[in-house]
Amino acid sequence: MAIRGEWIRYGEGSGYLAKPERATAPLPGVLIIQEIGGVNGQIEDVTRRVAAAGYAALAPDLFALDGKRPEALTKERIAESFGFAATLPPGTMFDPATREVELAKLGEADRLRFRETFGQMFSFVAPERLESLMGPLVRGFHHLREERSETKGQKIACVGFCMGGGLSALLACEEPELSGAAVFYGRSPAAEKIAHIKCPVIAFYGARDQRVNEGIPGFQEAMRAAGQSFEHHVYEGAGHAFFNDDAASYDIKAARDSFARLLGFLSKTLSG
Repeated sequence: MAIRGEWIRYGEGSGYLAKPERATAPLPGVLIIQEIGGVNGQIEDVTRRVAAAGYAALAPDLFALDGKRPEALTKERIAESFGFAATLPPGTMFDPATREVELAKLGEADRLRFRETFGQMFSFVAPERLESLMGPLVRGFHHLREERSETKGQKIACVGFCMGGGLSALLACEEPELSGAAVFYGRSPAAEKIAHIKCPVIAFYGARDQRVNEGIPGFQEAMRAAGQSFEHHVYEGAGHAFFNDDAASYDIKAARDSFARLLGFLSKTLSG
């Protein structure tokens, strides 16, 4: 299937949109919500994969305002910083102490550049900062639901990974017209927020991702109390970011099974 992918602007927002090139009928829409690394090549690829299943998929660029990112968060700077992170001991990218030890071995210019990029990226995972990203995501939702000819008036779901997984759950708390939300290893919202969810949620976790998995029981109980469907799968042997095929944590068995289940969930929640 021929898939057309392009960067688009909508008001203050921008993002990567993919859709089947030959589709003529109205299409359901899917928001693809980025990891901490931004809308990079891997997220663009995921967006095209979802589009190939018969949807118009939009990955909003949460780092950009009016189509422009801060200098420290350009694709080039983030790719360079992730290249440095790949030299760190496994699982220590999010450990400031370990990063600082290794940064201290670099020249001053590199050290300052990487420190600035990591600082700005990781600032987005603070709870109060995540809340601030609801505006761009809601704008992306309404762009698909109300403005694009392919998806206007159609059902919209969201899928998020890592930081974006937590944002996917938060968007379900905030947007009552959302038809479904998929969470890949994202932090669970507070119970009082979950009470506002009006759509089914499916979630995928790696068994070795204990920090994130601590929130699963509370998420499940709050969804039950809200009378909403919560389906979750925990993959033995897999860790955080098991779906990211650009990362050392990639687990092909978990990725394959979760993607098949995701497509089934989207078909169920976006049909009709």
